[in-house]
Amino acid sequence: MSNEITIAAARLARDVPAAEVRVDDALIAVSSLMTSVVTARRDIKGVPATKGHATLRLLLKAQSALVGVSGDILRVHGELADLGRETAGYDLHECPSIAEAGAGARASAA
Repeated sequence: MSNEITIAAARLARDVPAAEVRVDDALIAVSSLMTSVVTARRDIKGVPATKGHATLRLLLKAQSALVGVSGDILRVHGELADLGRETAGYDLHECPSIAEAGAGARASAA
């Protein structure tokens, strides 16, 4: 396998999972904000239930969009794994000890 493929594979092995984690972090943050908004609306006396409804709908839209992004990133991960098998001959279902040794070599190349 060429050096360029090894370097690109190492970079992708680092960046794809990082992107997945960041999308999950964003989804957690928006979900926490949703909880805070609903809690504030409930706990503040004199605020009618209709207040803040538009805000909640926007947060719901943001959550839904992030779930879509998460699915897209997961599909990208799968497509890149398929491409890696086709292009570089990676066996992503190999023995974990062999995979870990290969991952260490690829990481040091990046």
